[in-house]
Amino acid sequence: MMMKWTCLMCTEGQVVQTLPEGQEVWGVTLLAGEIYVLRWKERRCDQVEVYNVTSYRLEHCLTVPNARGFTDMTSCEHYLCVYIGDPFVKCVHSLNVHGISTRFAVYDEPAGLSVNTAHNVLVTCPHVRKIKEFSSSLLHEFSLPLVVVHPLHAIQTRSGQFVVCHGSRGDQIHRVCMIIADGHHIVHSHGGCRGIDSGQYSFPNHLAVDDNESVFVADMENRRVRLLSPTLEYIRQVVSPDQLKWCPVRLYLDAKRRRLYAADCEWKVDKYAGGQLVVVSV
Repeated sequence: MMMKWTCLMCTEGQVVQTLPEGQEVWGVTLLAGEIYVLRWKERRCDQVEVYNVTSYRLEHCLTVPNARGFTDMTSCEHYLCVYIGDPFVKCVHSLNVHGISTRFAVYDEPAGLSVNTAHNVLVTCPHVRKIKEFSSSLLHEFSLPLVVVHPLHAIQTRSGQFVVCHGSRGDQIHRVCMIIADGHHIVHSHGGCRGIDSGQYSFPNHLAVDDNESVFVADMENRRVRLLSPTLEYIRQVVSPDQLKWCPVRLYLDAKRRRLYAADCEWKVDKYAGGQLVVVSV
């Protein structure tokens, strides 16, 4: 396991493919060997574009019925479905590979989504500083420490700890934290006051974790993706500003193929104005 992690650390990130520009990308994931890209479209149909993982050819599109907005997307190979956060309905939509949709209520505005080893959905709720765990219904709520302001995305490791990124516009502290399973105590962190240095972030808004629990962080306003060790020590920059056209807003790691998918979106004043998907070898 350590040999794989060392190899990963030494590999330079190289852009191998860029999918076409279009509407802003709100999520990216893999399911059943295909790439799922979530875009908000005014016609409110065909929001999920499904691409071949090898040729990057568009295969087909799926519609999320009755969606009013998006925050993130994740997938579950066990249940063969994708989950999509909706901040206006305050719910998570579930869409299977055949396009059949259901949804469950979150009762708070969702931000980042992930799936844990128990195949349950973790929903990060920034305004109430909670991580909510769902199966077919709410299983647990984890209240985060008071110093974790505006948590945006959380991933649960195999050992049960949460890796959380937090800090939005207007917040002084922007960082990545590792929090024990009860949600109350921070055991490791990286970052602090908002900034551009190697130990700082500006709007760290999405994460990916590999099989060895190394952490990829989308440092949005600094226009870079960074790699941290399993104890959140800085390793290197994986994606640099000159490899992006705009800002990285969502991540997905395909550890098997050693591909990092970064949603690269344009930000204008107070909203996203377009985006593309950048595929990077790691």
